[in-house]
Amino acid sequence: MSLLPVADALARVLANVTPTEIEPVPLLEANTRILAADIAARLTQPPFDCSAMDGYAVRTGDVAHVPVRLVRIGESAAGHGYSGTIGAGQCARISTGAPVPAGADCIIIQEDTERDGDGILVKEAGSIGQHIRKRGFDFAEGLPLLGADRVLDARAIALAAAAGHGTLPVRRKPVVAILATGDELVEPGTTPAEHQIVSSNSYGLAAMVEAAGGQPLLLGIARDTREALAAKIAEAADADVLVTVGGASVGDHDLVGPTLKDAGVMLDFWRIAMRPGKPLMFGHRGTQRVLGLPGNPVSCLVTARVFLVPLIRALLGLEAPTGLEPAVLSTPLEANGHRQHYMRASLTLRGASLPTVAPLLSQDSAALSLLASAGCLIVRAPDADAAEAGDEVAILRL
Repeated sequence: MSLLPVADALARVLANVTPTEIEPVPLLEANTRILAADIAARLTQPPFDCSAMDGYAVRTGDVAHVPVRLVRIGESAAGHGYSGTIGAGQCARISTGAPVPAGADCIIIQEDTERDGDGILVKEAGSIGQHIRKRGFDFAEGLPLLGADRVLDARAIALAAAAGHGTLPVRRKPVVAILATGDELVEPGTTPAEHQIVSSNSYGLAAMVEAAGGQPLLLGIARDTREALAAKIAEAADADVLVTVGGASVGDHDLVGPTLKDAGVMLDFWRIAMRPGKPLMFGHRGTQRVLGLPGNPVSCLVTARVFLVPLIRALLGLEAPTGLEPAVLSTPLEANGHRQHYMRASLTLRGASLPTVAPLLSQDSAALSLLASAGCLIVRAPDADAAEAGDEVAILRL
C-alpha cells in the first residue's frame, strides 16, 4: 500500500467537519473562546457629551479673547452632572468623563486657568468642541462591533461589556479524549519499574488541545489487551475527537486498529508519507473523528500539530490554514527523501526581515528534549533538492 501524502491526509481529516454548537457564556468565562455570532452594541458610548479633561465647561464666545474672568456657578462630576445651564460669563468645574452642562460648548483645561475668588481667570482661548467627547463618539446603539469567529481577548471582552453584553455566544469547546496505550507506560510522578517508561504524550497533547481551544479529556493508560482498550474506547463515546497514542503501527502487539474497528470505527487511512509520523491512523465513529497517533514522543506531538490542531480549529468553525511561513536557512540541508519531513529547528527572529532557521543536529523521533528546545519545524516537501545557506524554506512554528 502506498503512503498517503500529508496534504491528502489532512484534507480527509477536515472533510465535512460540522462546527460545535453555540452556547452562551458569562464574560468572565469568555476569554480565549471563539465568538459564534456577530455582536452589535446595545448601548451608545458615551451616552452623553462628556469632558475629555479636568477643567471648566464654558461658552466659546466667552473665551474668544483672553485673559477673561468667568463666574463659577457649579460643578459637573463623573456620575453627578450639573443640572443647570451655563450662561454668559459663567462656567462650571468639570472632571474627566463628566457630562457637559447645557449651554457649554468648550472645555478649558485646568492648567490654562487660575482661581479668582468665586470665579476663574481663563488664560488661553478655546474653540467649539474643544476637549469634548460627543455622544456616540466610541460607538452607537446597533453598530456592529465584533465579528463571528473572533478569538475573544481582553480588548474584545471589554468592548462587549461596554456595549451592554453580559454574556456572549461562543462555540462549545470540542472535547478531545486522549488515550495512551501500552504495557510499558506509567503515570508521571511514579517510579517506573524495569522496562517501563513515563507516559508523557497525553500531557503534551492535553496542553496542545487546550491551547487550540479544545477541552482535553484524559482517559489514562490502556494496557495491551483488547478488553482494556475496548473499555477505554467506550469511555470516549461522547467526545468530539478520540486520540489514541501508540499501537498505531502494524506489529503483532499493535491492537489499537482492530479494537477501534470492533468499537465501530471506520478507518480511513493508517499510513502517511510523513517523517516523523508515518504510522498515523484516521477514522470515524458516527460524527466522532478518531486519530491514532504514533507513540514516539516527537512523532506524536508533531503529527498532532499538523492534524489535530487544524481539526480543533475546524470544529470551532475556524479556517484551518497551513500555518506555513517563509524563513531563511542559516546552514545547508541535504536532499529530502520520499516523505514530507518536519525537521526540528532553531528559530532566530530578525526584525522586519525573514527569520533564520537551522535544523537541530539530531532528528530522532524519541528526543523530546530537542523538540522542547526547537522554535519551529522546517517543512521539506517529498524529494526536495538539497538547499544551501541563504535559501528560503517553509516553517511551521511550534
